Amino acid sequence: MKRLLILTLLASAAFAGNKYSPDLNTQNWNLVDCIIQFKTPASNNDLRQLWNYGSIKKQFNVINAIRMPLPAALIPFLQNLPNIAYISPVRKMKPTLDITTQSVNANLVWPLGWTGTGVGVAVIDSGIVSRADFLNSAGTASRVVYRQSFVSGQSTTDDFGHGTHVAGIIGSSGRSSTGVTFTRTFKGMAPNVNLIDLRVLDANGAGDDSDVIDAIQTAIALKNTYNIRVINLSLGRPVFESYAQDPLCQAVEAAWKAGIVVVVAAGNSGRDGSGHRSGYGTVSSPGNDPYVITVGATNARGTANIYDDQVASYSSKGPTLLDHIVKPDIVAPGNSVVSVLASTNCTLFNQSGRTHVNVNTYQLTGYGASSDYLRLSGTSMATPVVAGAVALLLQKYPSLTPDQVKARLMKTASKAFAPMHTTAFDSITSLLFNGQSDMFTVGSGYLNIQAALNNTDLVTKPALSPLVVYDPATRTVQLVRDLSVVWGDSVVWGDSVIWGDVVFTGNLVMGRTTLWGSSVVWGDSDQDGFSVVWGDSTGLAMQITATSADDGDQ
Repeated sequence: MKRLLILTLLASAAFAGNKYSPDLNTQNWNLVDCIIQFKTPASNNDLRQLWNYGSIKKQFNVINAIRMPLPAALIPFLQNLPNIAYISPVRKMKPTLDITTQSVNANLVWPLGWTGTGVGVAVIDSGIVSRADFLNSAGTASRVVYRQSFVSGQSTTDDFGHGTHVAGIIGSSGRSSTGVTFTRTFKGMAPNVNLIDLRVLDANGAGDDSDVIDAIQTAIALKNTYNIRVINLSLGRPVFESYAQDPLCQAVEAAWKAGIVVVVAAGNSGRDGSGHRSGYGTVSSPGNDPYVITVGATNARGTANIYDDQVASYSSKGPTLLDHIVKPDIVAPGNSVVSVLASTNCTLFNQSGRTHVNVNTYQLTGYGASSDYLRLSGTSMATPVVAGAVALLLQKYPSLTPDQVKARLMKTASKAFAPMHTTAFDSITSLLFNGQSDMFTVGSGYLNIQAALNNTDLVTKPALSPLVVYDPATRTVQLVRDLSVVWGDSVVWGDSVIWGDVVFTGNLVMGRTTLWGSSVVWGDSDQDGFSVVWGDSTGLAMQITATSADDGDQ
């Protein structure tokens, strides 16, 4: 154990000396498309020093950074330029309602007039197709008030189908499933919200983080024009460096500080058993950032009653790699969620006949069937549930800051997860997956928008997700109590109030709260799980992935 800790510390120390990411191969002269971050805004002299090595493709203003191709072998030398903070490659990414909305009590607040009216939600995804469910209440105009594509040579049409589905969970009016001939109405969380369509993913659900940063920058610029108060990011990629160096994390922080609540999917790697870690330490970027609201997925199990719900086995678990931040922050229904279908030509519709929905009977239909709705699973589907809830909260309390929104949602989240230990069956692979409800799987609990709207507590401190540490002497995981953040010292916002008593097995020790010991969390008595979660990120895949699961829990 001691040798493992020494090796981990040496590896960390070696990495700390570099200002470029560990996934950059600098052993050749190939051009690598990079994001170069600066300590202060790049001066003409800073840019002039780089001109000999390539052409600048993009200069960002939301973060102090540029995008440009660089010869890989020169990167170790360029990091020595005094104003360069960090160099990372442009990384590829792709994405990860009636029962859903009832499970979080949205149906109870709609009659009171809380429908998201006047609030703008930016959906950074694969596009949003014009459908009847996105019309205003009079049916005369679209509530998709702005469209822009960041995918080179592509329009805002949603060829993949993911963005339209996400937008429907946020703001579908249910117009296409309303009337005497329908047995179910599929209405989004905020059925009168305005949507801002910022496309970053192509027909295969692929994109890169540079385009996502560009879209975030655009959302900030358009904030006052369209009252953009929320950004939905149902996408992500693996963690390669600390959130403090990750340009994608820096961009979401810029949006947060500009007054926009950023809601991000945790990812779908909860079934990752590599290193005997049972899916822990798999939250993706930018969901690893302590500012944003990171969302995990639950399985509503076909009912509006949350007491039979359980965390979806694919939902990624914390703590975050490298920084060890407590994530996710909250969970919401994400399994088998019905929402708007982009078209029968979109990629997702044609991938699996199991996801097509007949709105009259709510039954899955066969391959090639025509419908207005699609059924998908993943933290991609849980994230817009929370984004829509934020829109409702901001309609009622427009002066709330992002930190106040996050703190209120987390405090009022339902803590009642009946089964501590669960088993999920995947009908495709016929595999069983074991899980447990703890701080790193359910976060602060289950979204309850009715409780959040009825709460009037305000915070004056940041609501950054807290840090946990592993104590090798006691072999326990401990929550660090930070007095500079909202849940550091107050009874109202204290540990057990936010995360519930179930996650704690110990008492306060030296300013920390003991959470768990070794095999209780990681499910294995050997050291592999510890070294993966508390070590470095060596060996992670570089693909940014969409946060929709291939198949839901049964």
